[in-house]
Amino acid sequence: MARLFGTDGVRGVANTELTPELAMALGKAGACVLAESKKRPLILIAKDTRISGDMLEDALTAGILSMGGDVIKAGVLPTPGVAYLVRELHADAGVVISASHNPYEYNGIKFFNSEGFKLDDAIEDEIEAIATGRKEIPEHCLSGAELGRIVMTEKPAAALYEEFVRSTAGVRLDGMKIVIDCANGAASALAKNVFSGLGADVTVICSDPDGININDGCGSTHPEKLCERVRQEKADLGLAFDGDADRLIAVDETGTPVDGDRVISICAKLLKEEGCLKNDTVTVTVMSNLGFHKRAEELGIKVDVTAVGDRYVLESMRKTGCVIGGEQSGHIIFLQHSTTGDGMIAALQLLRACVSSGRTLSALAGEMTIYPQVLINAKVKTENKRRYLEDEAVRSAIEAAEKKMAGDGRVLIRPSGTEPLVRVMLEGSDTEKIRQLAEEIAALIEARLS
Repeated sequence: MARLFGTDGVRGVANTELTPELAMALGKAGACVLAESKKRPLILIAKDTRISGDMLEDALTAGILSMGGDVIKAGVLPTPGVAYLVRELHADAGVVISASHNPYEYNGIKFFNSEGFKLDDAIEDEIEAIATGRKEIPEHCLSGAELGRIVMTEKPAAALYEEFVRSTAGVRLDGMKIVIDCANGAASALAKNVFSGLGADVTVICSDPDGININDGCGSTHPEKLCERVRQEKADLGLAFDGDADRLIAVDETGTPVDGDRVISICAKLLKEEGCLKNDTVTVTVMSNLGFHKRAEELGIKVDVTAVGDRYVLESMRKTGCVIGGEQSGHIIFLQHSTTGDGMIAALQLLRACVSSGRTLSALAGEMTIYPQVLINAKVKTENKRRYLEDEAVRSAIEAAEKKMAGDGRVLIRPSGTEPLVRVMLEGSDTEKIRQLAEEIAALIEARLS
């Protein structure tokens, strides 16, 4: 049986793969495992703007209540809002119903522990074992006064989170003109208040969710509308979030996108100048651009490299004490503020860098040179995805390509986690050269492993 939990919770097409029955089972199992033997655990639930959110929220809630757990329904809220509010409201766990940047027909369920961190694999495995019936729930036939209740908070959850995000800014934004793309997602009702409350002149686009337009041609994965609007408005910059607002892609005053690598580089430089960059180290994944590494070297910043996935970034940050880390895709963690990626907090830290330096975003972003990337997928047999380094011919081809680039590029080979593919990625200053080398390696992998 395939594992229910992927790198970011349980995901699938709502009502066919991620059914109400499965959601209820996950609610029961989560309450059982995360309650830590409490008779009446308190679990906070939030969702993004997908049409399936209501259905899954009610199913999850029913599961938790049936186990004697109490539930705070936080409503529509960014994923990092749950990570914060679990701690702020002293809840025993949090659950987010979201499929992040995926299309509206998908949804997902991810859990946070009482400290606001995503769960370890071992705890997810325990929840999965109970939810799928491989492990029995002890003493689960509750009734009467033992059943859980819906709990109301004194102040709306969204308002609490909004206040917290604004408190992390460290600067005023008076005189700044900003365009924000909310991806018709979880930040739609919050973003304008956060940034205008700090003095910015804010224009918001893609902030009218209807249940099916989340991430549809907008947000961090499709910043084209934002680029155009920034130019039209003659804004200082633009900010694009994804459906659950845990990612940020920025746009400079010329309408040019600024990805996660550049945002991390800009913010790490500021933290180092302020003496706040612990051990002068940042954490990124293997997918970060070679230009990022060269810029870090120029700044005297060490780079800690992890596997792809924000959970691996966070794991390493917690081990090393690193205060900033993230991914090229815009999932950026400022550990002094949040236990997970937070698009709005990342945006505020980027704006702080602009205000502190007195420079435009294009000038700050231009300090880092992006090396061209070429990515080619080699089709192979599923059972052969991880055997490319065992093949002498493939290994020799990779080594030869690295020698040809002579330190001015790199080769990254990565098996797909979900498809029968080996991803061949090359970076270098000469686009034609790296394309040719990538095609040669991909063709060889297909010939040897398909």
